[in-house]
Amino acid sequence: MLKKYQLRSYNIRLVIALLITSGFGIIVINSANSAYTIRQCIGLAISLFLMAAVSFIDYNWILKYYWLIYIVNLAALLAVKLFGHESHGAKRWIKVPLIGQFQPSEFTKLLLILFTVKLLCMYKDKINDWRFLTILAILLAIPLAFILKQPNLSTTLLTFLILFTVIFCAGLSYKIIGIALLIIVPVVSGFMIYISNPDNKVFFIQDYQRTRIMAFLNSDANEYDDSNYQQEYAERAIGSGQLSGKGLNNDDPSSLKNAHYIAEAQNDFIFAVIGEELGFVGGCITILLLSWIVIECIIVAVKAKDFAGRLICCGVSAYIGFQTFINIGVVTRLLPNTGLPLPFFSYGLTSLFSLFISMGVVLNVSLQRKVERDDDIFADDFKG
Repeated sequence: MLKKYQLRSYNIRLVIALLITSGFGIIVINSANSAYTIRQCIGLAISLFLMAAVSFIDYNWILKYYWLIYIVNLAALLAVKLFGHESHGAKRWIKVPLIGQFQPSEFTKLLLILFTVKLLCMYKDKINDWRFLTILAILLAIPLAFILKQPNLSTTLLTFLILFTVIFCAGLSYKIIGIALLIIVPVVSGFMIYISNPDNKVFFIQDYQRTRIMAFLNSDANEYDDSNYQQEYAERAIGSGQLSGKGLNNDDPSSLKNAHYIAEAQNDFIFAVIGEELGFVGGCITILLLSWIVIECIIVAVKAKDFAGRLICCGVSAYIGFQTFINIGVVTRLLPNTGLPLPFFSYGLTSLFSLFISMGVVLNVSLQRKVERDDDIFADDFKG
C-alpha cells in the first residue's frame, strides 16, 4: 500500500498549478456569490488533505480492488435511485449528515477509470478482441445506465468520452474506431431527427432534455426563449466584459450578474462571471490554467513507469479536459445546456473532492517514476 518515496520527486509543478487554479476559483466564487465562499474554502482544505493522502497510496495497490471499486460505485448509484434527494426533476444526490448533499456520479468518473484501467492491463493482448470489448462495454454500460436514469445525460456522455479515451490510449485499433463511427454517426443523426418531433418519445430522454437540444438547434425560435435564457444572458455577460472586464465584486449597475440575470452564477455558469468581471484576459487565464493541469497530467502519463499509470493519467486528463471544454462550450452557446461544472472553479464539494482525489492518484503515478519498492515510507528523507 505504502512505499518508500523520495519527497524531492513530488510533482511540485502540478501542485502549484492546482493551488493557483483552485485559489483563483475561490476568488471568483466569492465575487459570484459570497454566501458560498467559506464552505468552498473548507471544501478546498479537505480536498487538499485528501489529495496529499491519496498521493502516497500505491495506485497498483488500489487497482487490486477493482471489483470492490466497481461494486461500491454501483451500490452508491443504486442508493441514489432508492433514497436520493430530488431537485429540479432529477434525483442525483444523497443527503449525508454534517456533509450535506453528495453526488455519487461525480466519483463514478474516477472509479470507472480505475476499473477500466485494471481490466485493460489484465487483458492487454485482447484490447482489440470483439468479445473482450463487448464484455467491457456491458460492464461499463450498467453504471452509465444508472446515471442516465437519474436523469443525468451530460455526465453519462462525459463519462463515456473519458472511458473511450482510456481504451483508445490502451491501443484500440483504428479499424474498430472506424467501424464504430460508421454505426454511431448515422444512429445519432437519425436519433436527432426522431426527437425533433415532440410527439416522439424516448424512454431515456426527458422532455426538458429534448427541449434543451431543440432550443440549441433552433436558438432563434421564440418558443425556446425560456430554454435559452441561461445561455443567452451568459453570452451577453461575457461580451460585456470586453478585454479586461468590469472588475471582481463590482457594483456596476449594468452588470448582468449583479442584476441576477446569470442563473447558477457560482456553479455551472461561473465562466460567465469570469468573462464579465475579468474580460477576455480573465477567460484566457482560466483556460490556460486548466490547460496547464491537463498538460501536466499528460507529461506524467508519458513518464509513468507502467501501462496502468499511463492509462490512469490519460483518463484523468480527459476527465478535466472534456469537462472544461463542455462547460465553456455551454456558457458560450457552442453546445446545448448540460449542467456540468467548470473543474476547480464551480462551487460544489462533491466535484471538488472527486477532482482532487483524482489528482492525488496522478501525483502517486508521478512519484513512482523514482520509487524503490519498500514498506518504509519516507525512509530516505529522514536519514541523516
